[in-house]
Amino acid sequence: MDQIPIQEYQGAKMLPRKPLVFFVLLCVTTIGVFSRASWILTVYQDSFFPQNGSVCACNKCLMEYDQWLSERTKESPEPFLSPTNNISEDTFNWWKRIQYDRRNFGFYNKIVDKVFQIFPTKVNFTRSSPDLCRTCAVVGNSGNLNGSHYGPLIDFHDIVIRINRAPTKGFERDVGNKTTYHVMYPHSYRNLDNTTHLLFFPFKIYDLQWLIRFFTQRYVRVVKLDKIIVMILSPAFMKYVHQVWLKQKGRYPSTGFITLVLSLHMCDEVSVFGFGADKNGNWNHYYEPLRNKRLQTGQHPGKLEYQFIVKLHEQQKINFFRGW
Repeated sequence: MDQIPIQEYQGAKMLPRKPLVFFVLLCVTTIGVFSRASWILTVYQDSFFPQNGSVCACNKCLMEYDQWLSERTKESPEPFLSPTNNISEDTFNWWKRIQYDRRNFGFYNKIVDKVFQIFPTKVNFTRSSPDLCRTCAVVGNSGNLNGSHYGPLIDFHDIVIRINRAPTKGFERDVGNKTTYHVMYPHSYRNLDNTTHLLFFPFKIYDLQWLIRFFTQRYVRVVKLDKIIVMILSPAFMKYVHQVWLKQKGRYPSTGFITLVLSLHMCDEVSVFGFGADKNGNWNHYYEPLRNKRLQTGQHPGKLEYQFIVKLHEQQKINFFRGW
């Protein structure tokens, strides 16, 4: 950074030849210059360095400055399943209503035990620290990304989270090509490269069974299981998003909205791309032609979720890029 110029004055040598008033003016000017320099340095430090007690090194950390957001995030359970962080039977019964599955809590626990016999149990994301500023881009699949030229901006973030199919090849100009975490469930699964971690969202017991079969019968042939990073979202986190954020509107939250709320726990600054309808009001995907102008958000409370995204943006908690 360029140093702030501080003018040097030879006041002591000039005293015998100049009136006393010049000395007074000189003192006032010098004090003003140093005061301004001090103010500029203070602003610089406030903008780029964490203050005492700050939870991150960003200019403004997500979890600071806002009671409304803090009240919602403090009710969150641990986001990911692990051998030491399973769900209660009450949460299981809520989750079970999504899937219409008659199998009981005991059967679910047996499946979860099998999952963690296969996969590493370490949750692979960095926690908040006064020394770090974790910037994240949460990238949805809306058609409003077409022609946006957001690609370089998306890739500039430390962490890029994509959802479901989310192809990047051929769409780099608008969506970028960097992916740190990819959110998927069985029906949206696609092969990932070695630099991308899988965020697996199980909406039913079958999804966990699929995960076991896929990685033990197919994927094990090409990669060692101890090298695979699979982070499995807890049904307790889905329930939390549905009850605390959406006040139980809709049957259950969308994958995209769950991902957004999850990013508030994984990141210090969040930018959101590719959510909502396009400029013509169509709910379509950037990677496929628009075939159905009546396509809506299914069993998810899409309009309410969108309102929350806009509110977070207006309150300067996230940056929301609409594409139009």
